[in-house]
Amino acid sequence: MKILIIQTGGTIDKDYPKTNKGYAFEIDEPAVERILQQVMPSFEYEVVSLMKKDSLEITDQDRAQLLTYIKQSEASKILITHGSDTMPETAAFLNKIPEKTIVLTGAYKPERFTNSDAAFNIGVAIGALNTLHEGTFIAMNGMVMPAGAIVKNPDTGKFETK
Repeated sequence: MKILIIQTGGTIDKDYPKTNKGYAFEIDEPAVERILQQVMPSFEYEVVSLMKKDSLEITDQDRAQLLTYIKQSEASKILITHGSDTMPETAAFLNKIPEKTIVLTGAYKPERFTNSDAAFNIGVAIGALNTLHEGTFIAMNGMVMPAGAIVKNPDTGKFETK
């Protein structure tokens, strides 16, 4: 199995800037590369940085670019790292791409933080790609849920089914 991993940005990839501007964050290189180097995966993968945006800045034009990229790709198993704020919107936008299994995931704390949920969420997402068939899903909070049936609870910040 080969997985295409697409970085769009979000908290999972945030790091401190290389300048002295205080505590502002910037989207860095894909965190998934560091995570996978540690676990010695038994599958092939390719990481593509399509965009480096906070999910609140992702537009429908960005989603259309992502959709086109996925449709043109030969990959059938796709993992997308994405910010959690608009992950359900992007998942719904990408839903129903034939012959593709797509899982979106991210993190509430940057992968660079020692107490980040990034590695856990990436692991759940990859496990889901190994077992799921055609469709678009979100893997967060230890759950895998289909696109269109998931919302982010504004009070808890957790994902749950509608």
